[in-house]
Amino acid sequence: MQRGAALFLALAMLVLVVGCGSATSDSKTGEAKNGFHIAVIPKGTTHVFWKSVHAGALKAAEEFKAAGTPVEIQWKGALLENDREGQINVVADFVAQGVDGIVIAPLDSTALVPSIRDAKDAGIPTVIFDSGLADESVIESYVATDNYNGGALAAREIGKRLGGKGDVILLRYNVGSESTEQREQGFLDTIKKEFPEIVMLSDDQYSGTTAISAQNKALELLNQFGDKVDGFFAVCEPDTVGVLSALEQEGLAGKVVFVGFDPSPHLIEAMREKKVHGLVLQDPVAMGYLGVKAVVERLQGKTVEKRISTGEALATPESVDSPKMQKLLNPEQAN
Repeated sequence: MQRGAALFLALAMLVLVVGCGSATSDSKTGEAKNGFHIAVIPKGTTHVFWKSVHAGALKAAEEFKAAGTPVEIQWKGALLENDREGQINVVADFVAQGVDGIVIAPLDSTALVPSIRDAKDAGIPTVIFDSGLADESVIESYVATDNYNGGALAAREIGKRLGGKGDVILLRYNVGSESTEQREQGFLDTIKKEFPEIVMLSDDQYSGTTAISAQNKALELLNQFGDKVDGFFAVCEPDTVGVLSALEQEGLAGKVVFVGFDPSPHLIEAMREKKVHGLVLQDPVAMGYLGVKAVVERLQGKTVEKRISTGEALATPESVDSPKMQKLLNPEQAN
């Protein structure tokens, strides 16, 4: 009787183990029976750009659900876009929770590599968007604007409006931000190659990650160079908002040729008033949508492209109200 009871107990435990395994995942695809849990981690949560990324991520989840694959988006990011340690901790938390996939805009191209490698070692695929990583072997795909070309578009617009001559300032953003570093390099390379008579008054100063810090740095530069400034390039939304405020404060808005990156309602209105002469535009909704789509398709065992482009465009006062530009200037936002 004791041997029979022991055999019965062993068989019961085996059935329980097999049953638990089949109830939680499919060994071929890794697909959870109750759907996929995808962590989407932006650089920050306050700027309009990230709210549009969130809208795109939710749109992809809705489409997968309609097709029979439930996808839950877990959205979490640091409040400030210079909180590297905070973003590292967010990744670690999601890895510990055992999410199925991660979609992230890395705050720092090198500091986040160990965290993404930890996710990969845990069997969690990662897709990055907006900014790159120094080691792309740890990711499945990179969804982004061609940021180098975005910088080149800004350089050509400033060069054209200045007639190929003048003194220009480039205000950088934040050390380690791969996306803005690419914009900065594209701008400088294009000015040097295509507009050799344009002089860079300053190209090594950083704005910091808020509109206030950008305004303060821009005021320093305007006070330093005074009436010599003919053109100004700012490389992201908070950078652009801060520089515009500084130009307005100094009575130079509309007089200095000013091109920025990414829209907001205030910047769009300023462009109509010709205080802003150009905004390089991305498609943040597409970033969120394609990022989630790529990681879910990878979890389903499909092949995904290593690089997925979302495109870039330049809006000007002359084109601001065209249908194409309006779609990019006023992207959807998550509530």
